Amino acid sequence: MAHHIHVVLTEDLSNLGKSGELVRVRPGFARNYLIPRGLAVSATEENKARIEHEKKVAESRATKAKAAASELAQKLGSVKISIARPVGENDKLYGSVTARDIEEALAQQGYVVDRRRIDTEPLKALGTYQVPVHLATSVTATVEVTVTAK
Repeated sequence: MAHHIHVVLTEDLSNLGKSGELVRVRPGFARNYLIPRGLAVSATEENKARIEHEKKVAESRATKAKAAASELAQKLGSVKISIARPVGENDKLYGSVTARDIEEALAQQGYVVDRRRIDTEPLKALGTYQVPVHLATSVTATVEVTVTAK
């Protein structure tokens, strides 16, 4: 006859549940896998309270980060960047303008943005482009990038 014990998850697990949830698992699974790897703790009142507190702290941190990201998104919405590149015949660029180039141009204007958040393919032609920058979950700014001839 199988019996189960209750544990509180400390991390999100796709097959069990989200962090902070109280779940029923087999004792061997908890004792040999979840608890030694730090994925869960036994379901004592103290552990339940600690996990709840950590969830609230993480939630408030996420709220602050989202507010800062939306403030930065408003500022970035009016930013225009001009990047000069050498061109060959028929106005064909030598190389391309990448997310790293856009990141450096933003840094020169005083905006710190990680290049992995800049969502663009390399720009390989002259012109003006609207480049989206994902700052946080559901917070996206659009930066106008103009590629000119050097």
